Amino acid sequence: MQYITSRENILLAYRNIKKNRGSKTKGVNQSTILSVAGENPKVLISYVRNRLDWFTPHPVRRVEIPKPNGGMRPLGIPTIEDRLIQQCILQVLEPICEAKFYAHSYGFRPNRGTRDAIARANFLTSRNNFQFVVDIDIKGFFDHVNHAKLLKQI
Repeated sequence: MQYITSRENILLAYRNIKKNRGSKTKGVNQSTILSVAGENPKVLISYVRNRLDWFTPHPVRRVEIPKPNGGMRPLGIPTIEDRLIQQCILQVLEPICEAKFYAHSYGFRPNRGTRDAIARANFLTSRNNFQFVVDIDIKGFFDHVNHAKLLKQI
């Protein structure tokens, strides 16, 4: 927690969120990065530290965005304050977790994406003369996963 709540980490989280296009998207409390930007850095640091003492996230604004196939995808938009706290935690945990993750896992990882996964699949199919690639999308995985077991693994 000392690293998550450090002055440098909180200010870095603020800068990282500010450069993101979504930083001007309002959550349920209608705040944006511009609202938070008016705060004195000392006030911002104090706010994050106080929220993390007994953290309870704000409600999430729900919207639906169109999918290419014509359907709709639900999207949750947290408040900018919650995004700031999430970013503070991410900046500390991500390097630790990245070091332990399987090298050929490509989903939701920094500097990895669909093209990397396709290139790896092509490499393996040509090298081993494989004939099939299986793509699995586990719908609602995090809605049904045992969170106690997941947290224990982390």
